[in-house]
Amino acid sequence: MRLFLWLLTPALFLSTPAFSHALDQEMACEGTPHDFVEELVDQQSIETPANRVQPDSVNAFRPTRGAHLTAFGFRVKAIFGYQPGDPLFEAGTGKPASAPLYGVVVFGSSESVQRELAAAGSHAVTHSVIPMVLTAIVCAQ
Repeated sequence: MRLFLWLLTPALFLSTPAFSHALDQEMACEGTPHDFVEELVDQQSIETPANRVQPDSVNAFRPTRGAHLTAFGFRVKAIFGYQPGDPLFEAGTGKPASAPLYGVVVFGSSESVQRELAAAGSHAVTHSVIPMVLTAIVCAQ
């Protein structure tokens, strides 16, 4: 019995599941960029202010340490968004994006992410950021 417990103890520590916050529902593209980003700020899931502001005013945010954000089973590297005239988003140095948008950048190939989006019935589109490594999931309005 002691041998069994001795063998089982490492398995208990190694198999502890990591808890994550899935953004699948938010990435169904039915909300606004403001609501998407504000919810993550309120939950302290992203760092503020934005760690990068593109010339077109799209703001990029990093997940906070320990946030463990996922989208359709893929780990989230960054969150981004822009909504014209919204003080939540800093202005860039160039011409602002013409329409509101929000999304996430995940670790995964564009093809694998597209399969998961289709299976979930999401209206989001994908853009390869780094082929076979990073993919953006975008909700545009």
